[in-house]
Amino acid sequence: MSGRKKSQAAKNLSLIMAEGYKNLHQRAAEGAFCIWIAINVPAEVFEGFENVVYAVPESHSAMCAGKGVGPAMCEKAERIGYSMDLCSYARIDIGNATDGGEDSPTFGLPKPDLLVSNNNNCSLLAKWFDVHSREWGVPHFIMDVPFCYEPQQEKDRVYITSQINDLIRLIEKLSGQTFKPDRFAEAVHHTWKGFREWKRFLGLARKTPSPITAFDSFVHMAPVLTLRGTPSLKQHYTLLTDEALAVVEEEKYPVPRERYRLFWDNIAPWHQLRKMSSRLAEMDANIVGASYTSCLGTIEGSFELYDWDESNPFDYLVRTMNSYMCPHGMELRSKAMKEAIENLSIDGVIFASNRSCKPYSITQMDQQKRIKESLGMPAVMIEVDHADARKYSEENAFLRIEALLETIDAKRNARA
Repeated sequence: MSGRKKSQAAKNLSLIMAEGYKNLHQRAAEGAFCIWIAINVPAEVFEGFENVVYAVPESHSAMCAGKGVGPAMCEKAERIGYSMDLCSYARIDIGNATDGGEDSPTFGLPKPDLLVSNNNNCSLLAKWFDVHSREWGVPHFIMDVPFCYEPQQEKDRVYITSQINDLIRLIEKLSGQTFKPDRFAEAVHHTWKGFREWKRFLGLARKTPSPITAFDSFVHMAPVLTLRGTPSLKQHYTLLTDEALAVVEEEKYPVPRERYRLFWDNIAPWHQLRKMSSRLAEMDANIVGASYTSCLGTIEGSFELYDWDESNPFDYLVRTMNSYMCPHGMELRSKAMKEAIENLSIDGVIFASNRSCKPYSITQMDQQKRIKESLGMPAVMIEVDHADARKYSEENAFLRIEALLETIDAKRNARA
C-alpha cells in the first residue's frame, strides 16, 4: 500500500471483484433470486441453490468509501432525514438506493428478493435492512445469534442450526428452487480452504521485518465477503501468500526499516488506507496485524483458525458464526488480543474509536487499560469513521500515533 508496484494479487483482486459485481448484476437481470446479506450471514447456503445470487451492502459501502464517494452518498441519506450519527455504511447504502447507484463504482446493487440480516455483529443492521424491506416490500429474515460471554454452547448451536434450516426453507418457498446439500457442502469446503490460505498469509506477519501490512489484509479481505463458497477464494489467497513469501526471499519489505510493530483494533478507515500506510512507512512504523482481519475463520476468544474436521458443513458454519469481534464479551476480546500481541511481537496498539461502529468501539477504553496493566503495552486511542471522511482528522490521528511511537522509544530507552 505504501507506494509499492501493483502486485499480481492486487491485479487479481481488481479482476475478481469486478467480475463478481458484473456477474451479480447480469444474473439478477436474467432472473436469479437475489439476496442482500449482512457480512456474517452464512453465504455458503446460497451455493446450495442453482440460481441464487447474493450482495453484501456493507462491502459495497466500504468500496464506495475507498473510492472517495462515501461522503456524497452519505449526504443523500442525510437529505431525506437520516442522522449523521447513524453508521456511514448504512447512510451510503440508503443514499445509494435513492438514485439506483448513480455514484456507485459498481452501478449500485440489484434490488433484492430477500433481505437477510443478523443481530450478532451489529444490531443496527436489522433496522437498516428494515428500511429497504418497507420501501420495496421485500421479506426480511433476521438471524438471532446469541452474544458470546463464553465459548459457544451446544444449545446455541442447535438454535442457530434451526435458523439456517428455516432460511433454507424460506428461500425454497420464495424462489421455487430446491436446496441441494451436496452443492452446499462443497461450498463450505471452498470457504474452509480459502480461510486456511488466509491464515497462512496473516501468519507471515510474525516475521521481522514483516512482508505484509495490515493494510494489505484490509484490502484483500473483500473476497471473504463477496466470494465465500467459491474456488476463487482459495485461489486468490494462495496467490497472495505466495507473493508475500517472495517478498521475504527478495527482501523487498513494505517497511524496510521497520522499527515499530503496531496492532490495529477496529474496522479499517477505507478512505485513508493509502495515505495512512504511506505516512506510517515514512515513520518506520508498520501495522502488522488487526483484530478486524485476524478474527476471520476463527472462534470466539481466539485469532487462530478453527480446526474443523471437514465432516459436517453445518457444524462449521454454526461454530464460526461469532467469528467477528463485535459479539464477544470483554474477556474473550482481551484473550484474543493478548495472544496476537505476543505472537506478532507488537510494540504498541492503536485503538481506532469508530464513530460508525459502536459495538466494536464500546469496550476499547477498558481494553486499552487492560493491556497497559497486564502487558505494559503502550497504546493510544484515535478517532475515525470507517466510511465517512468528514469525521476524521488526519493530523489529530497522527499527533496521537506520534505520541505512541515516542512512548515506545521511551520504554526501550528505560530498558537499555
